[in-house]
Amino acid sequence: MHISVIGSGYVGLVTGACFAEFGVHVTCMDSDGRRIEKLEKGDVPFYEPGLKELVAKGIREGRLSFTTDIAKAVEKALVIFIAVGTPPRGDGSADLSYVEEVGKGIARHMTGYKVIVTKSTVPVGTGAKLREVIAKAQTNAFGFDMVSNPEFLREGSAIEDFMRPNRVVIGADSDQAVAIMKDLYRPLYLIETPIVVTDVPTAELIKYASNAFLATKISFINEIANLCEKVGANVQMVAKGMGLDHRIGGKFLHAGPGFGGSCFPKDLAALIQTGERNGYPMQIASAASRVNDIQRERMIDKIREAVGGLKGKTLAMLGLSFKPNTNDIREAPALAIGRALLAEGASIRAYDRAVHCRRHASPWRWVRRFVVRRRSWPGYRPKYEGLQGHCDQVDCAGGNRTQTS
Repeated sequence: MHISVIGSGYVGLVTGACFAEFGVHVTCMDSDGRRIEKLEKGDVPFYEPGLKELVAKGIREGRLSFTTDIAKAVEKALVIFIAVGTPPRGDGSADLSYVEEVGKGIARHMTGYKVIVTKSTVPVGTGAKLREVIAKAQTNAFGFDMVSNPEFLREGSAIEDFMRPNRVVIGADSDQAVAIMKDLYRPLYLIETPIVVTDVPTAELIKYASNAFLATKISFINEIANLCEKVGANVQMVAKGMGLDHRIGGKFLHAGPGFGGSCFPKDLAALIQTGERNGYPMQIASAASRVNDIQRERMIDKIREAVGGLKGKTLAMLGLSFKPNTNDIREAPALAIGRALLAEGASIRAYDRAVHCRRHASPWRWVRRFVVRRRSWPGYRPKYEGLQGHCDQVDCAGGNRTQTS
């Protein structure tokens, strides 16, 4: 079988590389010519353990290819995955303009039956809306089926999550589409992966509900941690005692500065907005979001109290990404905390072995003000000296010098 993945960002590239490992012929398409040129050389534009090697293997064995030509991607494939961004609008709702634009592009180049799959995280009702967009944009009336196949990839362990998932969710209204999707995931039958087959709206909501629940667990344990400080209890032992109950589980019960990244904040906001749009306020999700915002403020209060005021103080920040084993700084708690510390007159020396400074990444505006200083770190071998300056003067990724463009 030949499939195409439209969008070669984090989700799209992991999806394409892993399906190629399954033995499927995959074409990854992206409108960014520079990105595609780099990917054709095996140069992965972000850090994910094992992905560079998997991409190189797929290219070497002839199962993974890249293109900027959507016509080529559509023509070759029976199944087309849409894996473009759905950034939040000002009101928290998901911006579906990229998804709809891809849908129109697919429609214009269809030459026969296709299974069109939303891999991007999209709100309930997107499948139905996209079906209308594609049908309207078709130059010739070819049959197609819409499928929702949400991703559940954790940054830092995405390949493991794809190859050995807890479940695969397939939302479709056609038996033919379900059969084709099951065939794609056939290698997972060997490890008895549960396949959840449902309708499209239910599959779309499963993703949002899952992320909102995990975010709520984080906010809950952070509230318990704050109460522990008041009453003299140990939050780590409380979390351990809770987690040993199999109904609760120990994952996501680690108190800290709150959740971040590209998924939880965005998906929580989109779920809250979906509830408001449908006349049902999502009170628990809203509370989880408020607690997360408050938790970052509490971290700043703790730092201020610990050092006796922030003005004129020099502070070190070890780690900038929102979690280990990734270079993703989107909505990272470190950024929000760092901005606040700088605003109160502190100087910061920041270090992260995986994060690269890019001039177009707006969160780095404040990072460039940091004074970066080399520190000993397992597996870290600095190549550049003269580190009292901007962050583009330090090797902070184990041999890859950070870039500012």
